[in-house]
Amino acid sequence: MNAIDKTDVVIVGSGFGGSIPAYHLAAGGAKVTVLERGPWLAAADFEHDYLLGSSYTRAFDFVVGDGMSVLGGNCVGGGSVVYFAAMPRAPRFVFERHGSIGRRMWPSVISRDTLEPWYDRVDESIPVSKQDWSDVSYAGGLWAAACNHSGRTANPAPVAVDNATCVNCNFMMAGCKFDAKRSMLTNYLPAALAHGAQIRPLHEVQRLERTEDGGYRVHFDLIDEEDYRIHTGSGVIEAKVVIIAAGAGATPVILQRSEAALGEMPHGVGRYFSGNGERLNTAIIDEDRVREVLGLSREDGPVYSANHIGKGPTVANWDKLDGSLPEYERYSLEQLYFPPGLGTILAQVPGGAEPRWFGAEKKEMLKQWANWLTIFLMTEDDNEGVFGTPPPTGNAYRISQQMLGRGSLRYDPTENTRRGWALADADCKAIIEKDGLAKVAPWTNDVVGAYTVHPLASCRIGDDPATSALHPNHELRNHPGIFVTDSASVPGALTVNPAMTIAALAERSVPGIVRELQARGVDVKYGAPAPDGSITGRRAVSKLDLVAGS
Repeated sequence: MNAIDKTDVVIVGSGFGGSIPAYHLAAGGAKVTVLERGPWLAAADFEHDYLLGSSYTRAFDFVVGDGMSVLGGNCVGGGSVVYFAAMPRAPRFVFERHGSIGRRMWPSVISRDTLEPWYDRVDESIPVSKQDWSDVSYAGGLWAAACNHSGRTANPAPVAVDNATCVNCNFMMAGCKFDAKRSMLTNYLPAALAHGAQIRPLHEVQRLERTEDGGYRVHFDLIDEEDYRIHTGSGVIEAKVVIIAAGAGATPVILQRSEAALGEMPHGVGRYFSGNGERLNTAIIDEDRVREVLGLSREDGPVYSANHIGKGPTVANWDKLDGSLPEYERYSLEQLYFPPGLGTILAQVPGGAEPRWFGAEKKEMLKQWANWLTIFLMTEDDNEGVFGTPPPTGNAYRISQQMLGRGSLRYDPTENTRRGWALADADCKAIIEKDGLAKVAPWTNDVVGAYTVHPLASCRIGDDPATSALHPNHELRNHPGIFVTDSASVPGALTVNPAMTIAALAERSVPGIVRELQARGVDVKYGAPAPDGSITGRRAVSKLDLVAGS
């Protein structure tokens, strides 16, 4: 590669926000190049362990900030390779949220109703499966039974999993060996490749600058495949349009570093970060009480002493996803299997002496790990995260060979955010501790601060230039031809797993990108079917957008 390498579109990142535009633009006739900072792993590369140097550490990016740590994807396919494949649609009230700014956060043109056709496209393209109770894991069944016992409801979560292929190994967080999990590696990316898109792994984008003809020059470093701290070279590629989809923890850093060359960035770049209001609780199950109170049994041994068997989240309690409730009092409670590592470190001893995450009592608790039940809380937060000065390269100061870094994100949770956490914690405790079923405690925030696996909103769309970095069509304000289509563009916490909404917004962004490319002289059209050729979802999208390329 050299300085004269040129393409129509450079896409930075290959998760939901990058893969979806890559497919549509390549299928429409544009020359597309995807730059991905992580390795290209296939099913045969995914390992059933969580050892250092395995697919687990190769495919993840864990960045510790000041008050908030972020866990994200770092491989071709991005977050879709390491997510738990839960794909609910955001509740209707989410789109009416005001948050901390005192007015509607979302653009006026986007509501649950207007986003519904784009959800349908994603549903068809991935596709998303509706689970029944026979698909639910041991842990999910226990959580459902506990919810029912306490007078609450529980529902199997919609998932992007082929249940006929899934073997319930519960290693999906480290990548699926069986291609049962429907990541971007199984749909949009192969379709993009079939239409001529190029994917270049181990390319870490550092900054952008303008070309004389109004396009953009993208500067990148080449990353060693074993030690991500080592840069083996650098390069430049020019494009008429750039789509940044590096994730909410990296996208704003690239733009901040580009400010010297591009000029002043919108105020919202690197501000209003949301951790999706996330928090985790660990319950230590009393097998005898579960048998006595819930009447659950298994012929082959203990009642539910196998919570690590199955798949990630399978059952959720959505009773508090009620739009009539005040803001910050709405949340979901989802059963989740979090593998050894952070889960074993950050889990606290229920009712133990301080420090409850470390010490003799914690050592005894670890002996009961097969009886742990993890509940994932997704609440409403105040978008209080702010990114500081970017590091010299990448999105973080790399600490270890893979996975671990120190970033510039600062997060000081407000009283609103803390109150939401406290309400969700109390609700979880009321459900799982009723009649002595278990003892539960939230994970500690003392070690790495708050933490999120679903970072959002660091370059969000909106109508207000003062609080949104992007126009409603995902174009960066005052910088035409730069689009952000990943989780950074989502305005705020969703109270549910965000992958479905991120994907729907990425689908929605494509017609506007097509129009911008056409204005810049690229012969590209919009209107490709789903990656497998289906057209039902396409027909559901408005005719105006479908003929954008005509």
